[in-house]
Amino acid sequence: MAAFLLPLCNACRGQKNSAPPLRVARFDKAVLHLVENDSPQAEAALLKNYPQMTELLGKGVLDEPSTQRPDFFKKLVRYYSEPTLHKLYREAVAQYDSIPAIEQGLGNGFAYLKRCFPGMAMPQLYLHVSGLGQNLLSSGNLLSLSIDKYMGKEYPLYREYFYAYQREAMQKERIVPDFLAGWLMTVFPFQGKEDVLLDRMIYEGKIKYLLAQALPDTPPELLMGYTKEEYAACRKQEGLLWKTLLERKQLYKPDRLTTARYFDPAPSTFLAEGVPGNLGVWFGWQIVKRYMEKTGSSPEALMHDNDAQGILAASGYKPF
Repeated sequence: MAAFLLPLCNACRGQKNSAPPLRVARFDKAVLHLVENDSPQAEAALLKNYPQMTELLGKGVLDEPSTQRPDFFKKLVRYYSEPTLHKLYREAVAQYDSIPAIEQGLGNGFAYLKRCFPGMAMPQLYLHVSGLGQNLLSSGNLLSLSIDKYMGKEYPLYREYFYAYQREAMQKERIVPDFLAGWLMTVFPFQGKEDVLLDRMIYEGKIKYLLAQALPDTPPELLMGYTKEEYAACRKQEGLLWKTLLERKQLYKPDRLTTARYFDPAPSTFLAEGVPGNLGVWFGWQIVKRYMEKTGSSPEALMHDNDAQGILAASGYKPF
């Protein structure tokens, strides 16, 4: 059995610098040019070069249903001309003026997904600025991330609006993983029950497992949005945390509020002291990783298996 599985595992293993870089379209720069050079010509150029993204930005960020509305561009320019946002916008574009490392990482990561899912269409990738709002914009095969959400955890403006545990995920190293995760969630939408903890846990665990395989050089704590110390705390208390969760009988009981707490980035003080948030994601990742190691299943089979209980049982996961 192992000899049969080996070629499959090699075919789907992430490889450093093994693929051409994947170009990211700079919609963010085009919008900034319009804001700072407000003119009919700039408006026409934006619509000509980025018709879908302009429409999507209007709906997702400006709450404008159509670019055909007479005040669409006035509202866009007014929104991004607010002094604090305009400063953030300019600094974001300056920080990400050139992104060869990001495009190379995307090339490698999406090449892994293509090897594992040959029938998967590849997205058109863009960058935008939301004003610390809608981080991910998606429509059809179009996917865009908001670069103003990746200015670094010590960025001064973030300290005014976000907690430390939120800022941990607002780093440039998260751009490639977040692009890949956004596309995986688009291609493989959640099929379980939103209020059942195990269903959400296994789904989120699948996404994290694939990210870790696609980006083997990315530290696990970064994929989780944890510090090294927080990740170590999860590892150290894994058995106790899982035992506590089981004793509370929260794994299968439909309870939207309780389930949501396991996917909140705030520290999980409801379960134990000194552990970070998003424990539902972390546990899901551990279970799926154990399942894949034990069964030798392929990534494609994994993503089409919606039996969360079956995956948990086959994993033999019992860290205590």
